[in-house]
Amino acid sequence: MAKGRGSASWSARAIVTLMVVSVLLLQADYVQAATYTVGDSGVWTYNAVGWPKGKNFRAGDVLVFNYNPRMHNVVKVDSGSYNNCQTPAGAKTYTSGNDRITLSKGQNFFICNFPGHCENAMKIAVTAV
Repeated sequence: MAKGRGSASWSARAIVTLMVVSVLLLQADYVQAATYTVGDSGVWTYNAVGWPKGKNFRAGDVLVFNYNPRMHNVVKVDSGSYNNCQTPAGAKTYTSGNDRITLSKGQNFFICNFPGHCENAMKIAVTAV
């Protein structure tokens, strides 16, 4: 009978160990998240469309948008709205002037929806793996 109890005890320890390892791996991914300030000059402004080129983004990375909130904003949109420079109903709009947005896996699209701004390339498309 002692053998059976020892096996059960070992199984419980193995499960707890696996749970701890899983939590540590999840934390390791979070710790590796990078922070990027959007815009070549560190400011969210016109002609930002090319800024993501050459950068490798991961889900969990943070984009920081710095701008004057009286002149700009940041709107998270879908691909169609990005391509057409339109703000769909219910889109999340950021207006602080110092917005921190965590990337989700896949495509992430952001525009400024002040009149004419998106049309003047104040938009970015970022793919996070």
